[in-house]
Amino acid sequence: MKKHFRWLAVLLAIVLVAAACGDDDSSSETADSNDSASTDATEEEATEEEAVEQTQGGDLTFHMITHSDDGPFWSVVKRGMEAACADVGVNCVWMPGNNDPGQMVSDIETAIGEGSNGIAASLPSPDQLIGPLQDAVAAGVPVYTLNSGLNDYTTIGATTHIGQSEDVAGQGAGLRFNDLGATKVLCAQQEQSNVGLTERCAGLEETFNGEVITQFVGLDADQTEQINGIKAVLEADSAIDGVLGVGPVITMSALAAAQDLGIDLTIGGFDMTPELLDAIEAGDVAFTVDQQQYLQGYLPVILMYLEATNANQAGGGLPVLTGPGFVTPDNAAAVKELSAAGTR
Repeated sequence: MKKHFRWLAVLLAIVLVAAACGDDDSSSETADSNDSASTDATEEEATEEEAVEQTQGGDLTFHMITHSDDGPFWSVVKRGMEAACADVGVNCVWMPGNNDPGQMVSDIETAIGEGSNGIAASLPSPDQLIGPLQDAVAAGVPVYTLNSGLNDYTTIGATTHIGQSEDVAGQGAGLRFNDLGATKVLCAQQEQSNVGLTERCAGLEETFNGEVITQFVGLDADQTEQINGIKAVLEADSAIDGVLGVGPVITMSALAAAQDLGIDLTIGGFDMTPELLDAIEAGDVAFTVDQQQYLQGYLPVILMYLEATNANQAGGGLPVLTGPGFVTPDNAAAVKELSAAGTR
């Protein structure tokens, strides 16, 4: 009996060991199976996430259509656009109109025909550009106005406007001329049909306590002609003791004209170039209005991207303002560093 019990005990031990081994193998197989399924799921999720990152926004193309002459002001706008395009991974097309509304109309029509995912456009000549931009909206292309267009973007049906209020900027300049003691100011213009420049001079008239003369004196493209045009106005009216250039190049032309004539003028300007910042730092120019044009190139791309990919619309029906600010001898040095980097 004892012998039989001994063998029975051995047999039971063998069975238990075998069962245990079988359970280990089964658990291992199950774990391996679960691990494999988990790995496959993780890889699938990673693939899906990677696909989203690679495709979201990557096939979008935005067009920026402006009256740019690719001068010092607009080159900063363009750099802002390029930086935004790189940041969100979209394609952008820069279409400078060189102050020709007819070219801008043609560019708008081209962008619509190419199936643009968004158009950011300046509006220097509303009578010629509102209609084509309305056509873009009717074709389902989101439109944003920039730089000029504050008074007309709602008529177009644009999502919002990115820029400054030109009349408010002019008003600020008028107050500064009051503080500086000027009595008669020439508001010198470098374009004849740009509504934004007209608004700057009109704003100046609203707040300046003295007299304002508004006159076109020549294009930025021919600065010699521009200087001579300003000199002619100054020689014809010796009571003029101040000049507001409604752009950076024409502001420097005003300084050159005053120096050529040997007269002392209070000079203010709009926007900036390295030369203008140097003149402000030296005290030769009293101030310039800063509308932060880098933002006017950067923000439309970001906003068009968010509208296209996430149905976001900024502004709430109101413009997104980038100015005005003022650069004076007090802060010119700090702004010069940023200007040298190409972002101011």
